[in-house]
Amino acid sequence: MFLVSGPELVIETCRAGVIGTFPALNQRTTDGYEAWLKEIRDRLEPDSAPFGVNLIVHRTNPRFPEDLAVTVKHEVPLVITSLGAVRDVVEAVHSYGGLVFHDVINLRHARKAAEAGADGLIAVCGGAGGHAGTLNPFAFIDEIRGFFDKTIILSGSISNGRQVAAAEMMGADLAYLGTRFIATRESLADEAYKQMILDAAAQDIVYTPSISGVHANFLRPSLIAAGLDPENLPPPGQMNVGHEAKAWKEVWSAGHGVGGVSDIPTCADLCRRLASSMKRRGAGPRPARAIEPAYLEVTAAASTLMETRGHPEKSIQ
Repeated sequence: MFLVSGPELVIETCRAGVIGTFPALNQRTTDGYEAWLKEIRDRLEPDSAPFGVNLIVHRTNPRFPEDLAVTVKHEVPLVITSLGAVRDVVEAVHSYGGLVFHDVINLRHARKAAEAGADGLIAVCGGAGGHAGTLNPFAFIDEIRGFFDKTIILSGSISNGRQVAAAEMMGADLAYLGTRFIATRESLADEAYKQMILDAAAQDIVYTPSISGVHANFLRPSLIAAGLDPENLPPPGQMNVGHEAKAWKEVWSAGHGVGGVSDIPTCADLCRRLASSMKRRGAGPRPARAIEPAYLEVTAAASTLMETRGHPEKSIQ
């Protein structure tokens, strides 16, 4: 989660059986990014879940080549890519046995990522926080499954274990949580940001390209606080990753799932709740699981994530 996930969030979720991830750009420099990787490695325990990083593969991200090199150097287990599916990136991560999951918002993006060799596709559906699509998850999951036999991850408005179980029932292998983890004690989000999520409902989310040049979901009160009129936003400019930090620091993102967020627990407590809720719902014989801040994997099998790179879903049965 941009400007929200840091070492504490990642470490505590991994210790709780979660594959925690963070964007490389959450650190201001590539050296800082490498320092975070070292800290996470040093503090994780042998039985912790794997961790991952988000890399923005876009021509306006000047740090991408250096960040990718550091990612390969430290053999990050899971790499989530967005805004560009490139085979060279997948091959670089595969060179050490890592996995690549790619964000997609439509079928064209999904096919392109599959052709690039991605190990998993993250279906970023209507109501997801951050850069999001508009497709219905039932329809999108079915369309992807029609040509993709690897891991499918569902993203969008998932805040509790019942919804994780529903994602599995509709055909996803994993569920991707973001907004729910913004309101945790380990999150880097401003306390006012966390409180705004607690006070919000789905109707308080505005889907617009005006902030970053690409459609994303933002909290209406934060738009107003930044001096913007949600009903009359300025026309979007061109996407420029170099300008994203300033834009997202002033205007806060969240998904439609805000209505299901009512407190600010520790990551460990939240993960326990997700697992317990799934078990109560009888989600099937497989252990409860989800992905993020995304990735919850409440099973010891998470530690074998990289062992079946060709078909990573086998590692989470």
